[in-house]
Amino acid sequence: MTDLQNITGGEQAPVLTVQHLTVSVRTEGGLRPLVQDLSFTLNRGETLAIAGESGSGKSITSLAIMGLLPPPAVRITGGRIALGATDLAALPEAQMRKIRGDRVAMIFQEPMTSLNPVLTVGAQLTEAIRAHEPVSRAEAKARAIKALTAVRLSQPERRMTQFPHELSGGMRQRVMIAMALALRPEVLIADEPTTALDVTVQREVLDLLRDLQREMGTAIILITHDMGVVAEMADRVIVMKAGRMVEEAPVARLFTAPKADYTQKLLAAVPRMGGPDRPAPMAAPVASLRDVVVRFPIRGGMLSRVVQNVHAVEHVSFDIPQGQTFALVGESGCGKSTIAKALVGLAPHQGQITVAGQTVTETMPRALRAQVQMVFQDPMAALDPRMTVGDLIAEPLVIHGLPHARDRAADLMARVGLSKDQLDRYPHEFSGGQRQRICIARALALNPRLVIADESVSALDVSVQAQVLRLLQQLQDEMGMAYLFISHDMAVVDTIASRVAVMHLGQIVEMGTRAQVFGNPQHPYTQRLIEAVPQPDPTARRPPLPRLAGEVPSPLHPPGQGPARLRLIDRGAGHLVAEA
Repeated sequence: MTDLQNITGGEQAPVLTVQHLTVSVRTEGGLRPLVQDLSFTLNRGETLAIAGESGSGKSITSLAIMGLLPPPAVRITGGRIALGATDLAALPEAQMRKIRGDRVAMIFQEPMTSLNPVLTVGAQLTEAIRAHEPVSRAEAKARAIKALTAVRLSQPERRMTQFPHELSGGMRQRVMIAMALALRPEVLIADEPTTALDVTVQREVLDLLRDLQREMGTAIILITHDMGVVAEMADRVIVMKAGRMVEEAPVARLFTAPKADYTQKLLAAVPRMGGPDRPAPMAAPVASLRDVVVRFPIRGGMLSRVVQNVHAVEHVSFDIPQGQTFALVGESGCGKSTIAKALVGLAPHQGQITVAGQTVTETMPRALRAQVQMVFQDPMAALDPRMTVGDLIAEPLVIHGLPHARDRAADLMARVGLSKDQLDRYPHEFSGGQRQRICIARALALNPRLVIADESVSALDVSVQAQVLRLLQQLQDEMGMAYLFISHDMAVVDTIASRVAVMHLGQIVEMGTRAQVFGNPQHPYTQRLIEAVPQPDPTARRPPLPRLAGEVPSPLHPPGQGPARLRLIDRGAGHLVAEA
C-alpha cells in the first residue's frame, strides 16, 4: 500500500474503504454473486488499478461504488462502501445523487455514449456544476471554460458551443475528464478510459490524469485490462478473476514477482515490443497497390456542388506477399480502414489495386471477391444475431454455390478451436473471444488468398487477444494466406507482422520490416507513435509526451499537394529511400 502522510506526520485515513463487498444478480435460480467478499482501501493522491479480464467484476465494483447498479436485478447483498465516514451502500438514491459527481466521479470507456448528443458541451458542463453548487449560469460557464482549459483543450470557448459529434474521440474523453474533475471530487473512477483511443491520445490522456491528480490530490481507481497502462499509472494493483480478488500488491512487486498463477498467466499474455522478426521468405505478392488515391467529396450550397474533398488516401503503394502479414498502423482517421475498403471494392479509388493478379473495381466479379475476406473489430456487430453459428459460417459457401456447406462449417469450427456441437447455438451464447473465432472461421470458408483483419483484437482481453493472435499465425502457417493487419496497437503489430507501414494523413510515411520500423524508426511521426506505447514495466515510466504546437492537420486541408506532400521512408530490399 502507498504510504501517504498527512500534514501532522501521521498516517492518513483512507478516502475510500470497501469491506467485504458482495454484489449479486437475481436469476431464476436465486441470487448469483458477481463480486464476492471484496475488500480494499484507497488513499488520497493514490492510484489503485483494478485489473482482470471481462467478467471479472471490475466494472461491477465501480458501479457499486457510484450507486449505479441496475435495479432491481443487480444489488449489493453484503459489505460496506465507506467514503470517509459515509456508508455509500446504505444511502438512498436522493442522497447518493448529491455525492455522485461531487465527491465521487466517474469517467466511462466510451465518451460518445456518456455525453448527451443533443446538448452542447457547454450546456452539459454547466448543468453538472449547477446541479451540485448554487452558482449563477455565468459563473458556471466560467468554471466550465476553466475546466476545459485545465484538460488542455484548444479553443475552450469554441468547444463550449460544439456538440459531442463535432469532437474527436480524444477530445470527447477530455470533456468527460473536465466534467468529472470540475467539482474536484475526492475519488475519480476511470473505467477503461483509454481502451478505444489511439496510442498517442492514450498517452496524452494518461499524462493529463497524472498531472491533474498531482494538482488536486484526487484518489483514482483505474479499471483496465491493459497491463501496460497499469504499469504506467498505478501505485497499487488488485487483480480480479470471476468476481474475487486473487492478488493485491504494489505495482513494482506485482510485475516482478506475481504470486497468483492467474496473475502470472495474465502478465505472460501481454504483447511486448522488441521480439525477433518472424521469418519472411521472398514470395510473390497476393495484393498490390500502386499510387492509390481515395477522396470523398463534401457537397454544399443550393445546387449540392462539391465544395471540398476529404483526402482519405493519397498516393499509397505497397505489396502484400503470399503467406506474410503486412501491417498498417497509425491513428484514427489516417486512412487504414479506407484502404481495406478499397481492397474489397467498397470504396471508389484512383490508381491500381490487384488481388491474385486481377484488378479490383467496384464491380469486381464474385469469384474475385471470394479471394479477399475481412475480420472486423466487433464480432457481435459482424454476426447476425438471428442466425445460428453454423448457418453464419456456411452462408458464404451457400452464396457461392459450393457443396457440403454444413460439413465445411463443422470443419472450420474445429480448425478455430471450437466444437462442431456448437453449430446450432446463436452468437450471444458465446464469449467475445469465441465470437471472434467464429468470424475468423467464416472468413476462411472460401479459402481466401488475403484476409483483412481490421482492429480484430483491439476489443479483446489480453489473454484472449494472445489466443486469437496465436490462432491467426497458426492458420497462416497451415493455409499460406496473407494478412493485411490493421491496428493502432503497436505492441500487437510488433508481435504478428512481417512488414509494417506507418500511415499519417492518408499517406505512408515509413515502411519496412518490423525490426526496421520499430527497432530503428526514422520518421518523426513513427518515433512519436513508439514513444507513446505504454510499457508493461513500472520501472520504465517515461516523462510526459511532448505536446505538439499549433492546430492538428486535417484531411480536408492536407499540407502540400501531390504524392510528395509528406516525407516517405521506404526501407524495402535493404535500401533506405527518403522522399522529400
